[in-house]
Amino acid sequence: MLSHFVPSSGIVIAMLVVCFFMVLAFEATNGFHDASNAVATVIYTNSLKPTQAVVWSGICNFVGVLLGGIAVAYALVEILPPDVLTPPNGAPAVPMLVAIFASALFWNILTWAFGVPNSSSHCIIGSLIGVAAADALLQSRSLTQGVDWKQIVTVLKGLAVSPILGFIAAGILYGLLRILLRGRGHLFVPPEPNQPPVWWMRALLILTCTSVSFSHGTNDGQKSIGLIMLTIIGILPATYALNPAADTQLRGLSEYAARAAPLIARHGDDIKAEALVSARRLQASADMLAQQAQALTAQRAGQASAPSGNDVPLSATRAQLRGDVYQIVSEMKHVAGSSDASPAERQQADAIRKAMREPVEYAPLWVRLLSALCLGVGTMFGYQRVVRTLGERLGKQHMTPGQGASAELVGSVLIGTAGFTGLPVSTTHIVTSGIAGTMAAGGQGLQPGMLIRIGLTWIVTLPVTMLISGALFYVLDNPAW
Repeated sequence: MLSHFVPSSGIVIAMLVVCFFMVLAFEATNGFHDASNAVATVIYTNSLKPTQAVVWSGICNFVGVLLGGIAVAYALVEILPPDVLTPPNGAPAVPMLVAIFASALFWNILTWAFGVPNSSSHCIIGSLIGVAAADALLQSRSLTQGVDWKQIVTVLKGLAVSPILGFIAAGILYGLLRILLRGRGHLFVPPEPNQPPVWWMRALLILTCTSVSFSHGTNDGQKSIGLIMLTIIGILPATYALNPAADTQLRGLSEYAARAAPLIARHGDDIKAEALVSARRLQASADMLAQQAQALTAQRAGQASAPSGNDVPLSATRAQLRGDVYQIVSEMKHVAGSSDASPAERQQADAIRKAMREPVEYAPLWVRLLSALCLGVGTMFGYQRVVRTLGERLGKQHMTPGQGASAELVGSVLIGTAGFTGLPVSTTHIVTSGIAGTMAAGGQGLQPGMLIRIGLTWIVTLPVTMLISGALFYVLDNPAW
């Protein structure tokens, strides 16, 4: 449908602007949905007033996004095939952006409206998989070749294992606290209204809230950064398609392409022909790459960009470069995981992939600030539904200070570790399962009805968002419509 519009047409630009606001809205829902888990314990145990808790958590999320890097952001982006990230005709990836944001935003708001803790990570990942699968169908590729299942499995492993670890570790920690603090019975009973726990437990709960909020920013906060980048690249490709700080790496793309070509020819997948075209184009573009590197240097210095040469618009040249790089990066990832390649070839492919990613995978400071701001503001609104579910509806008794501290201490360690290793995990799943683990360990029992609702939501999130985003992408990107 959208293939009938010129890339620079008014409707395409308007849809890109809509996509930009949609991704910001999704980041805000991430704040009041996922980040509510961080404030649930301090609010429900009366350690902090609700306003104090959400403002402090919002600030910690803000800082976490700024300091967390972008490894998680692009671990998710790389789920998408290169022809979706950078369409061959130079058009912005509007169908992909609309499909991802609409499906993820819809499911996030729907589950929040029912007060069910849901993972924004699952929403985004399901939407990405749906787009990748729909693209494979549109390109007449098999789903085994058209979808990067290895990357998806890597991402899903963290999402699957982390709740189990949270349940077990938080339960064990809570059991140890009950043994070590046997004489502190008030820590293991639900708090009285407006009565905060003893000062040192209150300090511990505030500390764990701080840690989970910061860790949430370093992990979940990154997920929208890559998607914001895809949106602004579509709006202003001449400015954002290439990393201004990677001018040196840009000059070396011809050499990397020359080294990649034999590996692609021997071990590439079913679209290696397109990648070989990209490799040959980069090999023959040493002079143009030098011009682009000079233009990036000027851009970083705040000067006017140098012309792209051959009367080709700078935006088109950079969009083409970005597309060529992603084609080769995708093939290098395939070769690095291929059993047919020798260990030396796999190592070489991985090194080329890492080197070629630098010019196209980055995030300016203002993008991080914007993502952090939306996440922080979102944390300050709409938290009540999820807080009540975690505090009152998981167990047959209300949450105690000891349970809150145990669940969040374990959660902060798991989420923080994953954030700095580039592995996406779900704050919702970890904290919710941690609280459930402490209630099971404490013998209070769990409420089967609420657990079933949460479990079903976790199970159906991926297929629902996959179906919605896949159907939307198929309709919007199908030239036959």
